[in-house]
Parts: sequence; structure tokens; C-alpha cells
Amino acid sequence: MGGWVEMVWRAAFNKGVSFLLNLLYPPHCVACGKLGAWFCMGCVETTSVPEPPLCRHCGKPRVRAGLCEDCRQSRSYLAGMRSVALHLPPIRQAVHALKYEGLKVLAQPLGAMMAEYWQRAPLPANVIIPVPLHRARIRQRGYNQSLLLARVLGEQIGLELRADLLTRERDTRSQVGLKVAERRDNVSGAFRCRADDLQGQRVLLVDDVLTTGATLESCAGALLGAGAAEVWALTLTRAVGADAGDRA
Repeated sequence: MGGWVEMVWRAAFNKGVSFLLNLLYPPHCVACGKLGAWFCMGCVETTSVPEPPLCRHCGKPRVRAGLCEDCRQSRSYLAGMRSVALHLPPIRQAVHALKYEGLKVLAQPLGAMMAEYWQRAPLPANVIIPVPLHRARIRQRGYNQSLLLARVLGEQIGLELRADLLTRERDTRSQVGLKVAERRDNVSGAFRCRADDLQGQRVLLVDDVLTTGATLESCAGALLGAGAAEVWALTLTRAVGADAGDRA
């Protein structure tokens, strides 16, 4: 009985704290400042998306359909990569706030955007695995933004989430500012996968931003080595322009 009472009390306390925080610091859109939501519907609707034709492998916008030059010239562990949006305002501000400013609540609307994309263009996967952070980065940040997004996505599309299978064994330096070859070297061999649960599974690898694809490729190599039949990648955004590298 005491445990039930404590559970009810905690729920009421948390609800009260949330109410007071909303009064003192009401939700406002991180992109435009409009009150009412941390990422408002107006900004959701004006988010830039990759328009076809797209590279049939990496999903990069192209002039004509088919494989882009980078995908024709290089081999990939991934069956394909897709991104919900381009890494431009307003969604760029939302990703930054989720990743670096502690606004975990943004995982809900952003993960819902990923789920809506999936409903329109599902990929042939039956289990979701988020790109992991090293435990040192988790201690520093307090959470893994890719796991938060993957959890919302899995709940809304009904796919099993397995966040316990893939681990980052090396605390690699940030990929920001690195050239393409440096990114690949930085994450080479950085990931390890348990080999007992993935035989024959088709994996959906989830991350926040696709830049060069180096991290996703390294993860996919570990997953295939553990018996996965196929690995697809879905990211919330993909870099464009100078930030995209040669394989955005």
C-alpha cells in the first residue's frame, strides 16, 4: 500500500512541478519564439525537406534519379540512408537545442516528424537501434539524443527498440570540423555489437544528423558483423552545402 501511495504522490508532485515550470517558463518555440510549443507547427510546416529526385542509396537531392557520384564510387555497409529534413532553419535550431541545451522535451515533436516520414515512406526494417554515445559523453550530457528520438519513433510506428545491442567503445572526438577522411578514421572500429540477438534482423539505425555518413557506416559494419541481415539508416536531418562533406 505504501508503495502505491508513494507512486501517486510522486506523480502528483511531478505534475505540480511541471505546472509551475510552465507558469514561470512557458514553452516557446526554439526557432521563432512563439508561445505554446517548443517547436511550433508553423516551423514544422516550413521545415525544408529533401525534394526528389534523390540518390536511391544515400537519399541526397540530385538533378536526376539514380545513384550520386559518391555512391557510385564507394561501397557501403548500409542498404540505404534517408533523412526527414535538411539541416537548415528552423529545424536546425531545434536539433541544436535538443542536443546541446538539454531540451529533451523536443524529442517528442521531432521524433513524431520521423514517425510521420516513416508512415509515408517505410523502410524494410523490424528493429530500431539508435547510434550510441560513449559512456563518458553520456555522463557529460546526461542523455543520448538519438535514443530519445528512436524511442518516440518506435512507440509511434510499432517497431521494437533495442538500445542495448550497439555500444561505442571509444570516446571519439567530435566529428564537427573534420574532413570526410578524418571523420571515417575517427569512428573506424569505434562501435561493437552483441552477437546474440541480431541474426537475420533488418535494422533501422537512427541518428539526429547525417553529415558524411561515416558514423552510420561504422555502426552498420558492426551490426552486419553481428549477424544483421540488412541495415538501413534514418536521420532527422541531413547537412547541406559546405557542412555536407562529399557524402551528405
